[in-house]
Amino acid sequence: MSTSLFDLPDPLSGDGSATSDPTTHHSGPRGRTRAPLAVRMRPRTLDEVVGQKHLLRAGSPLRALVTGRSGPAAPSSVILWGPPGTGKTTIAQVIARGHGTTFVELSAVTAGVKDVRRVMDEALTARDLHGRTTVLFLDEIHRFTKAQQDALLPGVENGWVILVAATTENPSFSVISPLLSRSLLLTLQPLERQDIGELLDRAVVDPRGLDGAVVLSPQAREHLLDVAGGDARKALTSLEAAAGVALSHAGGVDARDREGADEGNRAAHADGGTDPGGPADENGAVDKDGPVAGGVAAHEDDAAEQDRAAGQGATTDEARAVERTGAGQPGATTGGPATVTLAHAEEAVNRAAVRYDKQGDQHYDVVSAFIKSIRGSDVDAAMHYLARMIEAGEDPRFIARRLIISASEDIGMADPTALQTAVAAAQAVQLIGMPEGRLPLAQAVAHLATAPKSNAAYLAVDAAIADVRAGGAGPVPAHLRDSHYPGAAGLGHGDGYRYAHDAPSAVATQQYPPDELVGRDYYRPTPYGHEKELAHRLGILRSMVRGTRRGE
Repeated sequence: MSTSLFDLPDPLSGDGSATSDPTTHHSGPRGRTRAPLAVRMRPRTLDEVVGQKHLLRAGSPLRALVTGRSGPAAPSSVILWGPPGTGKTTIAQVIARGHGTTFVELSAVTAGVKDVRRVMDEALTARDLHGRTTVLFLDEIHRFTKAQQDALLPGVENGWVILVAATTENPSFSVISPLLSRSLLLTLQPLERQDIGELLDRAVVDPRGLDGAVVLSPQAREHLLDVAGGDARKALTSLEAAAGVALSHAGGVDARDREGADEGNRAAHADGGTDPGGPADENGAVDKDGPVAGGVAAHEDDAAEQDRAAGQGATTDEARAVERTGAGQPGATTGGPATVTLAHAEEAVNRAAVRYDKQGDQHYDVVSAFIKSIRGSDVDAAMHYLARMIEAGEDPRFIARRLIISASEDIGMADPTALQTAVAAAQAVQLIGMPEGRLPLAQAVAHLATAPKSNAAYLAVDAAIADVRAGGAGPVPAHLRDSHYPGAAGLGHGDGYRYAHDAPSAVATQQYPPDELVGRDYYRPTPYGHEKELAHRLGILRSMVRGTRRGE
């Protein structure tokens, strides 16, 4: 027996209030356990969302969706495009709390055309019979096939639903054009460092978060900001893991807090610490009436403790060690809040999040920046993008192929050895694999980025191709045609051909191109690197071949 959309218990009541505690969830026979910190700190209103100020201003489409504004300027469907942890799901959940709407959530990972059509039918019924608008949140819409996206069109076009779709991939490539034209595309940006810091500070003191169980040292806070990479979910999950380490070392962990912290630790280390992730997109809560930095352990007694250590002859390194281990910090050995030190934060997570998907925008953006940095002779930037690709697990053979292309396209004959280095690097990577393969790749990057640049060969072949495509592929001159077979001489093939090695300077004066291309110069050397010398030699060669200068 199928269950109607309207028969299902709604986690959010019509007035926007939750019917269940969002900070807990059922966990089988053990009963209720605390949700991860990133879930507990999920904003409840747009005013609690940090970052994305360009989308949250007064009168914006997002605010219209939340308030349920009607009339000629009623909100349209929106597509939220942005990297993980920037608030796409958070914004959708805030919209769900708006007044006078029915909120339905589908995941493109599990939903099919049948599910979409069922939602559309029920949304039409809700509008016609009850006067209620249905907001459909579709997560990861880029995973929908064209047929699945087509099923959304009638409901979006006729206003049966307001679609709120989220994607981490460029909608221009992953969403069908008819759906794009009927929706407003909103781009979410990675959170600024200040935004992430605000989330961390709030999570430390907020009753929904760590509720003052720990204080965050300035060094640990900076480390968490570094590894977050603009991802709110990453930041909160890392904080939860670091708090778990600190509480465990302090020896006074509440069973409930230990369990929640352990969840954060497991998430932070799930895939080597590169992307701890959470159950949903996060953009933690901000209490506008509370203090801004209540979670940072920048207290006077901390400073006094470090001053005493310095006064007893402690060196800079020793003082640093005090901070890393937590010696002398509040809660280190007492019953007060435990201090999350740099050592705790590093133990919890020690690798920054690398935004990179091997088939999406980040892949192409980083590769583009990599090649353009080499072309622009910025070896340091090129090394940075090389490191990002390596850390993200990019196929080193792909990197090597791009280097080979760059050697010919951007350097060419200005440094003929650049191509040799790139090919050698590709062969070396094939032979030795990773991680050692990073070394020949780095050598090739250094060579190519610092080499003199020329795109003369690239322009030459493209100009020649353009002429061929335009019909400039005339008959091959008779004296250059194949003459090895019987009867060729009778056709005049090879008649009058001059063997270059018998000519002075091994350069024979004769016509080589078709008649219509005589005198056409494709290759024009630049005045850079080896091509500066080559330009002089090329002038002599052309005059000898074309008969404007006597052979030497």
